[in-house]
Amino acid sequence: MADPKGFLTTGREVAQTRPAGERVKDWNEVYVPGSLLPIISKQAGRCMDCGIPFCHNGCPLGNLIPEWNDYAYREDWAAASERLHATNNFPEFTGRLCPAPCESACVLGINQPAVTIKNVEVSIIDKAWGNGDVTPQPPERLSGKTVAVIGSGPAGLAAAQQLTRAGHTVAVYERADRIGGLLRYGIPEFKMEKSHINRRIEQMRAEGTKFRTETEIGRDIDAAKLRRRYDAVVIAAGATVSRDLPVPGRELNGVHYAMEYLPLANKVQEGDLTVSPITAEGKHVVVIGGGDTGADCVGTAHRQGALSVTQLEIMPRPGEERNANQPWPTFPMLYKVTSAHEEGGERVYSVSTTHFEGDEDGNVQALHLVEVEFKDGKLEQKPGTERVIPAQLVTLAMGFTGTDQANGLVQQFGLELDERGNIARDQDYATNVDGVFVAGDAGRGQSLIVWAIAEGRSAARGVDRFLTGASALPAPIRPTDRALTV
Repeated sequence: MADPKGFLTTGREVAQTRPAGERVKDWNEVYVPGSLLPIISKQAGRCMDCGIPFCHNGCPLGNLIPEWNDYAYREDWAAASERLHATNNFPEFTGRLCPAPCESACVLGINQPAVTIKNVEVSIIDKAWGNGDVTPQPPERLSGKTVAVIGSGPAGLAAAQQLTRAGHTVAVYERADRIGGLLRYGIPEFKMEKSHINRRIEQMRAEGTKFRTETEIGRDIDAAKLRRRYDAVVIAAGATVSRDLPVPGRELNGVHYAMEYLPLANKVQEGDLTVSPITAEGKHVVVIGGGDTGADCVGTAHRQGALSVTQLEIMPRPGEERNANQPWPTFPMLYKVTSAHEEGGERVYSVSTTHFEGDEDGNVQALHLVEVEFKDGKLEQKPGTERVIPAQLVTLAMGFTGTDQANGLVQQFGLELDERGNIARDQDYATNVDGVFVAGDAGRGQSLIVWAIAEGRSAARGVDRFLTGASALPAPIRPTDRALTV
């Protein structure tokens, strides 16, 4: 353990954010650079000798949190980095993007503010990169086996890095023009600067992983031909089909999926575009969906100069404390104020969109909504609560329904789907097609980044066993494992 009395003597302090009025004028990360290091050792010292660290169960990666908290407390950054990388290929991603189910499961969190595990994690990895402790780990010998990974999100990258280090020759296929999947084009720059992806890709290249961009399996390359070319294939294509809102006026100009809107803003930051073709500048913006993707749309709209931003959520507003039916150590549904929400805008709960209204040119101008409530387990509209709000740009951020089947990948491989429409797999992450495996959201459904990395690591073990008959690679989760929720 770290400081035996740390949880008694030290209060919780989190990363300091830049003033909202300052940060909406740029696209840099919202946190004050370097603000964590002066406080993070004491924060790591709050990790108590709890006997059974439930944070291990909260995190599907099985992160060795008490161990690297101890090293961070002692400022042994090299040892802390080694323990962090023992279970997590990309802690700089999770330390910035994960909602931290480990903190919800922290034993200290039973009756006190939990340890700032996420902040400790990002401090360790940023310090490791700064000190030169993160270096390529090429394999000592090659197996002579080849693997294709379809998709370069967190699951695909984790699987690729594990398999490369095991000695296999790995090529990652990505349909976009840059590597990273939703990390690259779905996460705004202010939430994670893309330099973090770029340097990790360079590490993987130095280890031997090959990358093929602008190549969509199913359209550019027939999936069956790809299978014949490689000894094994890992499908990590994600769950990229956005949930639609089939109401009158959906066809109007200015109503877009979040994943049509956000990537273009990132393209501007990459230097590919001067101005986004879909911009919030000078417009009343409505974001439908109250999750993290919706918050990303809110923060993006602020930076593009929206006149107003309104975020709609069909569910009631969560409480600020754990409900009795969401006991520790489960991940509770709490009212969350992200950095984007701190920057302004209105959040409206328990409402449903009835239709959109357009002008004579077919551009959306207004959104009609009605309040809803649960009755007998069903959502029902409340009569007399209809109202209209201005909307010149609407983004649909209501989640995802499954992996893309329009490109032919599923059909060309001849893959079976499960009852939820995801690609079916067995305990080794193998599909019904010999030598074809699936990891991440394509097999699990929409989930968190930590689950994607855990699946990528676990699927890599299944592939390694398939190719060599045995494997020393770790498999932190089974395909049937689920988050610790109620």
